[in-house]
Amino acid sequence: MPRLDAREPAAPSTETPPSQRLRGAPADPQKYAVQVLASRIDGHGAFAGEPIPARRKIGEIRGEAISVREARRRARELQRIMIVEVSEQRAIDASQSSDPLRFTNHACTPNASLRIRQGRVEIYAMRDIRTGEEIVVDYGLSHHAGRLRCRCGAPNCKGRL
Repeated sequence: MPRLDAREPAAPSTETPPSQRLRGAPADPQKYAVQVLASRIDGHGAFAGEPIPARRKIGEIRGEAISVREARRRARELQRIMIVEVSEQRAIDASQSSDPLRFTNHACTPNASLRIRQGRVEIYAMRDIRTGEEIVVDYGLSHHAGRLRCRCGAPNCKGRL
């Protein structure tokens, strides 16, 4: 999952308690507090604002739904991108999103996983994540096609994205 960071980070989202939610209003996609802070990996990162238990949904990355063709056009024009392809036809461009998880960086030893479910981009904890720990996922195949140097610093780092 490539990333884009061209602005100051947005304030972290927190879930509205069910008792305060309007009837019929969609649930907050952020299930746990996430803060956007400077990352030793790259630019800004998403950091746990509270303990996150293993196998729990941390939240979602939302954005503009665009065609994969448009996503690839945009990716060629930007140094940093935040686009996730959710199907062969559709992608989500989160560059204008306020979701803090859009700052999720890559690591070869991730503590979270990215899942595409019903066209949504969801992040789940693979293990318990401590408060203040950076939330990282393995991007897997990306548009970088091995041209981008990995900076995760993990002992098992693959070296390229």
